[in-house]
Amino acid sequence: MIASLRGTVVAIELGGAVIECGGVGYYFAATPQTLGELRRGEEAFVHITMTVREDAMNLYGFHDAEAKAMFSTLQGVSGLGPKLALAALAMYSASDLAGFISQGEVKQLQRIPGVGKRTAERMIVDLKDKVAVFAEEESVASVSVATPVAGGADIVEALVGLGFLEKNASAAVDSVLAEKPDNDRSSTLRDALKLLGRK
Repeated sequence: MIASLRGTVVAIELGGAVIECGGVGYYFAATPQTLGELRRGEEAFVHITMTVREDAMNLYGFHDAEAKAMFSTLQGVSGLGPKLALAALAMYSASDLAGFISQGEVKQLQRIPGVGKRTAERMIVDLKDKVAVFAEEESVASVSVATPVAGGADIVEALVGLGFLEKNASAAVDSVLAEKPDNDRSSTLRDALKLLGRK
């Protein structure tokens, strides 16, 4: 199993990135926070979780071990797969998620796209004892990919991929770009996620 990657970043997309190690390019899905830490053409290290299914092998990358551990912990909930776990970590940090789960904050967890009341309640029941290991420290990702946003269609597409409705995603991206026209793509995606999380 692949547990980590160290190599040159050869591509950064809205939903993931490619790191070349020993002449092989590995694509992994990641949150905006992790992608914001990467720079094309520079060496990077990412923690990796690998999922193997009958029809696919997928890699998920994280800039810190805490996020990787939370990603695996979340999937201990019945019906909560990698896509939902990644969406949760795109919305909240590992320590925030741990706090919401341990305090029984159902409404906060329901803000994660694809998480309804029943799933949120199941997360609390199943994970309350398991999230105590997550420290209160919150890693703050400095997100800055120097690529200004033109139209934002690809950002809307990334939000839809995380489970948001297209009209809501489009409205959030338009709102962020109207307020911050010079935002880069990662910042716009992050700000749109914050806006959608309030609704």
